[in-house]
Amino acid sequence: MSELITYHAEDGIATLTLNNGKVNAISPDVITAFNAALDRAIEARAVVIITGQPGILSGGYDLKVMTSGPQEAISLVTAGSTLARRLLSHPFPVVVACPGNAVAKGAFLLLSADYRIGVEGPYKVCLNEVQIGMTMHHAGIELARDRLRRSAFHRSVINAEVFDPHAAVDAGFLDKVVPAEQLQEAALAAARELKKLNMLAHKNTKLKVRKGLLEALDKAIELDQQHMG
Repeated sequence: MSELITYHAEDGIATLTLNNGKVNAISPDVITAFNAALDRAIEARAVVIITGQPGILSGGYDLKVMTSGPQEAISLVTAGSTLARRLLSHPFPVVVACPGNAVAKGAFLLLSADYRIGVEGPYKVCLNEVQIGMTMHHAGIELARDRLRRSAFHRSVINAEVFDPHAAVDAGFLDKVVPAEQLQEAALAAARELKKLNMLAHKNTKLKVRKGLLEALDKAIELDQQHMG
């Protein structure tokens, strides 16, 4: 079996590439691999780039796991929300190079990073939970509330609105859009700029700025465990 997340480190930049089938489904094993890769990146004091395959960042949680039983669903959502919290408080900068569709948990990965670059094209960025019959979880609501523009937050979470890449910039999912062939170099250029920061100041400022969000996520994760249970 190929690695679910490949890890490539060079010049103080660690690139984590999701590689789990055609939609890069987020499964318990993917989250375990994600955490292990982040551990390696911290050890290397590296700026992190997260990316996927051409055309797809991630289509969201693995539906086979989500529909296999309530406990399995609770465990996966809890692990995913905890991963989002970890990314938001990561001690080094986190860039997402989004090569295409980012749906549900894929879009939440964008909302968990410090800088997000997407590609031009007919790609979808959306939180489609209510479209597929899922009431949005508390942690997802808090993350979207903090990172999206207010008008886009309501349209995204309540209406499951689908954004193209440029509309996703306006909404707050992405910071920049580039042609697909420029994505890798644009992400590396962003990571090189972020490498110039004083990392202790970056970490401490990030934790100050996101203190309210991190506390809200802690409460939301607890609520999700109770309510989904």
